[in-house]
Amino acid sequence: MLRITKKMLFAIEAVLDIAYHAGSEPVQSREITRRQGIPQRYLEQALQHLVRDDILVGVRGPRGGYRLARERRRIHVGDIVRSVRKMETGDDPLQNEDGSDLGQKVVRPLWSLIQDDVMKRLDATTIDDLCNAAIETGIESEGRKNLDFTI
Repeated sequence: MLRITKKMLFAIEAVLDIAYHAGSEPVQSREITRRQGIPQRYLEQALQHLVRDDILVGVRGPRGGYRLARERRRIHVGDIVRSVRKMETGDDPLQNEDGSDLGQKVVRPLWSLIQDDVMKRLDATTIDDLCNAAIETGIESEGRKNLDFTI
């Protein structure tokens, strides 16, 4: 069952932070923690899952950090949600065979339809869409102000 969790919100915020604030250098997890207030213990675990699922790339070394694994217009919020759901444990009540006929044949199918609609919306929303929304709201990008295009 799809439910929003802290890990899911943190993972989406972290990927958005990397996309929005990335300059020429990889984004370090401590910078994400500073900007977003995400506890380090949640962040590192989520970042590693996102690397395994080819949403992010980890860059080693003293100036290492994280980069997007592909263009931000090719990363969908649904990709991040599915990645986080794999790392979360717990039973899905929709898959439980216990319950009444009304629950099994009416309520759970309704909930499944709603969940499908939400995932369609998340799959239609890219990280690029969220970056554009951040620009529209006036959030300043630390990465953009560090870029210098003068020759």
